[in-house]
Amino acid sequence: MTFSSGFLTGPGSGMKTRVSEGRLVLVGTPIGNLSDMSERAKEAIENAAVVMAEDTRRTARFVNDRKKLYSYHDHNVAGRIPQIKEFLNAGAVVALVSDAGMPGISDPAYKAVSAAIRGGHSVEVIPGPSAVITALVASGLPVDRFSFEGFLPRKKGARTHRLEEMSTYSGSIVYYIGPHHLLKYLEEMRGVFGDRPVCVAREMTKIHEEYVRGNITEVADYFCKRKIRGEITLVVGGAVLTSDFFN
Repeated sequence: MTFSSGFLTGPGSGMKTRVSEGRLVLVGTPIGNLSDMSERAKEAIENAAVVMAEDTRRTARFVNDRKKLYSYHDHNVAGRIPQIKEFLNAGAVVALVSDAGMPGISDPAYKAVSAAIRGGHSVEVIPGPSAVITALVASGLPVDRFSFEGFLPRKKGARTHRLEEMSTYSGSIVYYIGPHHLLKYLEEMRGVFGDRPVCVAREMTKIHEEYVRGNITEVADYFCKRKIRGEITLVVGGAVLTSDFFN
């Protein structure tokens, strides 16, 4: 059993032992507008001995000393976890950031968190922007219940299976979708979900921010006539909603 206060205890031990001073700090960063970077987040990155970043090019904007900047992503996480353990065991503060938003959302940050917890180190979170929450609250769809599904599988069979699993879910569903996949995925969703109400949140917090709401047919028709660019978060209404929800 672990305690967030920085103590570690074993079952039935009746004792708490102070853990190492090493600390893992998860830092939220802007999803688009750099003005959304909090002072606390800036200080956390500045004061950390090591900064693990999903995209070092993006994070370099917030780091004065680039020597403490390390890449951390799906393709190198197996090699980075032992390094993070070494830094924490040496008493270092390690900051972990994603390329945008909160670490741990569609990235391997949870593996670093698990390693820190198992090693008896404290974990701190500096909250920040989230594309998931921003899209949800702007969508106009019910948000009392929702499921974040991240990126859909690349293979059509696996993708269809994933959609079918969510076809009866009554809450809103959130997906990350690349611009070149949007129209194809909307068509597939209409085949599985029916003509549900959706909201396409594009380029959130940036100059060309756009929210397009309607049923799947209406939204697909809108984007058929346009060049689709930028980062997209799609919110799909739950199974209990009808296609005329926004009318």
